[in-house]
Amino acid sequence: MQDDLNLAKQRLSQKNLSLVIAKNGRVLFETETHGISGLLTAIKQLQDTMAGSSVADQIVGRAAALLLVYSGVTAVFAVTISDGGIEILKDNRVFHEFDRRVPCILDSKRVDICPFEKLVAGFFNPKEAFEKIKGHCA
Repeated sequence: MQDDLNLAKQRLSQKNLSLVIAKNGRVLFETETHGISGLLTAIKQLQDTMAGSSVADQIVGRAAALLLVYSGVTAVFAVTISDGGIEILKDNRVFHEFDRRVPCILDSKRVDICPFEKLVAGFFNPKEAFEKIKGHCA
């Protein structure tokens, strides 16, 4: 797990990516796409293959954390993580590391809370959160 997490972290910073998923010493997915859409694409493409993987992500809020738990990842590194993201990962026993902790994730203009954070504010069930987020992005 730690080797995969280190691989994902290294690729994230070296290639200036927004999301990297690694498993068994291989990179399974990487993207420069910002926001939750990159993670949704990874879940769609990788499906069950994501289970047991390690993820490095630029930003992990509550919404991303719920999606990561839903997909079965075992380790997460976030450049920036919210208190809500930490809560979800801790509650679901997902190993996590981060560079910076913030109270909440803001929208792209940094004036309000991220719409996806608002969307899943009351959610604790990862499958329900996935369905809600997926439906919102359809």
